[in-house]
Amino acid sequence: MKFTLSWLKEHLDTDEPLEKLADKLTMIGLEVESIEDKAKALAPFSIARVISAEQHPNADRLRVCMVDTGNGAAPVQVVCGAPNARAGLVSVFSPPGTFIPGKNITLGVGTIRGVESRGMLCSAAELQLSEDHDGIMELPADAPIGKGYAEWAGLGDPVLEINLTPNRQDCTGVHGIARDLSAADMGKFIDPGIRPVKGEFPCPVKVTVEDATLCPGFALRLVRGVKNGPSPEWLQKRLTSIGLRPINTLVDITNFMTYDRARPLHVFDARKVTGNLTVRRAKDGESLLALDGRTYTLDPSICVISDEHGVESLAGIMGGETSGCDENTTDVLIESALWNEINIAQTGRKLGINSDARYRFERGVDPAFMVPGLELATKMVMELCGGTPSETVVVGNAFGDDRIIDFPLSEVKRLAGIEVPLVEMRRILGHLGFMVAGSGPVVKVAVPSWRTDVHGKADIVEEIVRIVGVDKVPMTPFERGEDARKPVLTTIQLRTRRAKRALAARGMVEAVTWSFISKPHAEMFGGGQAELVLANPIASDLSDMRPSLLPGLVAAAQANANRGCSDVALFEVGQVFKGDKPEDQFVAASGVRHGFASSKGMGRHWSGSAQTDALDAKADAFAVLAAAGAPMQALQIVPGGPAWLHPGRSGTIQIGPQNVLGYFGELHPRTLGALGADGPMVAFEVILDRIPDAKKKPTRAKPLLELSAFQPVSRDFAFIVDRTVKAGDIVRAAQGADKKLITDVTVFDVYEGKGIDPAKKSIAIAVTIQPREKTLTDQEIDAVAAKIVAEVIKKTGGALRG
Repeated sequence: MKFTLSWLKEHLDTDEPLEKLADKLTMIGLEVESIEDKAKALAPFSIARVISAEQHPNADRLRVCMVDTGNGAAPVQVVCGAPNARAGLVSVFSPPGTFIPGKNITLGVGTIRGVESRGMLCSAAELQLSEDHDGIMELPADAPIGKGYAEWAGLGDPVLEINLTPNRQDCTGVHGIARDLSAADMGKFIDPGIRPVKGEFPCPVKVTVEDATLCPGFALRLVRGVKNGPSPEWLQKRLTSIGLRPINTLVDITNFMTYDRARPLHVFDARKVTGNLTVRRAKDGESLLALDGRTYTLDPSICVISDEHGVESLAGIMGGETSGCDENTTDVLIESALWNEINIAQTGRKLGINSDARYRFERGVDPAFMVPGLELATKMVMELCGGTPSETVVVGNAFGDDRIIDFPLSEVKRLAGIEVPLVEMRRILGHLGFMVAGSGPVVKVAVPSWRTDVHGKADIVEEIVRIVGVDKVPMTPFERGEDARKPVLTTIQLRTRRAKRALAARGMVEAVTWSFISKPHAEMFGGGQAELVLANPIASDLSDMRPSLLPGLVAAAQANANRGCSDVALFEVGQVFKGDKPEDQFVAASGVRHGFASSKGMGRHWSGSAQTDALDAKADAFAVLAAAGAPMQALQIVPGGPAWLHPGRSGTIQIGPQNVLGYFGELHPRTLGALGADGPMVAFEVILDRIPDAKKKPTRAKPLLELSAFQPVSRDFAFIVDRTVKAGDIVRAAQGADKKLITDVTVFDVYEGKGIDPAKKSIAIAVTIQPREKTLTDQEIDAVAAKIVAEVIKKTGGALRG
């Protein structure tokens, strides 16, 4: 929501400085995101006159201009390419050293085609005042030469932008923002009454509402004999200051009402409307050419306004091109209505339209301001365009439901911990538009129509506290008691955090994908059951709850590959759904690697390549399990996995056949084809909920492990074993030789072929020995090595390779 300081002061009589107003807005919940002061940004730009404009000697489209910058200074030579550069033109000049916001450059002295240029004549686009970049700005001939342009143009009006929470629809208008600041002692709220405009004749257009749930209220009025055209300068400046493009007076009035009073309106050219208006659901096959120039195909879920000819407007979102107002409009229909918030949001999302009207209607506008808003717009139309108004046609309810809350005064102390006198409560609530009756201990509070978000006692407390100041709420420590504090995070929350950190540390990038996937993809990964189908999917290809995180991750990886980033490693930790019961919902940690995004780029690896493979996915899965506290010594790897993995390049991680923790491997080509992805691609998925909890038993606290002061020793071993022996068996046997000294065992070579019995293979491991208490002698290192060889031979039946 954007507005200028002068616009705010039309509704708030205040002398407070801008910085104080901005701080107070943030403190009362209307967070100020930015303050743009064009006067400061454009201070170096001045008004200048072109004395002469001669053809550039070396370029057909350039002119060499001599520019009078005023203040008695000598003329400045500027090379200009604008087609309207000519002698006598008054424009805007920027000297060297000036930052040009529209080009994001700092101007310097330059030489253009052999001619020196010591400045620049600017277009409106280069000053970010409009999108006009066809030529340099043309100012009136009497504009004062040498004076600052921003000061002369009246641009010293700062623009504030606030970030609104969805519940504060009343502050989507400057009027509502001023009301809040008034309650916070920042000035006096200016709120003159709105007098009804007397109708001179009955409105000839009737309105029918077929479904009151879609349109609770509708007000309409005809104004005859208007003269439409460009809006007055003050109105155009109001709109351009917040980034809106002036169109014509009638349309500009509706845009002004949207931002000034949070009351979206629509104007129809009455001569382009055939017969009466009907508010109804669209019919299948109907379409509308909207004011944004796009044609939208409609269906019965969309609410429209139609005449006897067909659809004329998307209700509460955007009008139609055919009934829009232009310079030939003489009779105008002004519409002010109430719309169903959910239907507006659904329609806007379905059609992909984000209009100012939708932004307000889907949050809920003030129902009691429907008719007064129409009266105020009618008054503006008559003042700026003339015309004779008809009587108002009102269909449905023009007022919201009354809401009165029984409010115990003690609630403020109970919920916020601060004492606020009743007098101060009355003042705050009164300034915010609430009415308070009674003197305690319980008072009745009537909620104003524009605060559709206030429903209970806690909401009243929130209103009081945000105006008093959240910083006044005292810090209150928790009562610790004699018992130990319970952990703040649950086991699954801790596992989720640790899994994310572990995967990020392995060079993977976190992704967040949809919780819904298409039915064919769900069935491919073990889902697709009827109970997991969404009743109201947001899109046809997002119809089922996901049984796995991998379809979304594969799609994200492929999207990166399509844009030239084929080496990608993505992970996600989130919920997966195997059924509709709570016990069928799990938290999974999953990841995919594509291209050369391998985890083995550092250090020695037997494959000799950085291309991703199943072992990368295995390492990722084991990193998650280790970080999440799984009993690593109890994990078993079983060849193969589910159908979506390659049968010969995958594995299952389990603790016995009854507790499968996850899978890893290369995705099956058939799976990649169904997902529309290019291979090869490796993946893993671990179910964090299935990791058994650590056994709780009383133990004595152990000192934290510190880095050893002694140099580690690395030794390599190669063993000839049967081809059926797993590398993991050799690793575990070596680790068990001396658990105190051996800190790491890795496989760096696997060989089968010439020089080796066909029934055998060679597996080489690197063992790291880390002394803790003293430097080991050669004899002690040899003794450990002998224990390693003996243990591996004993457990695998192999032999040390000569």
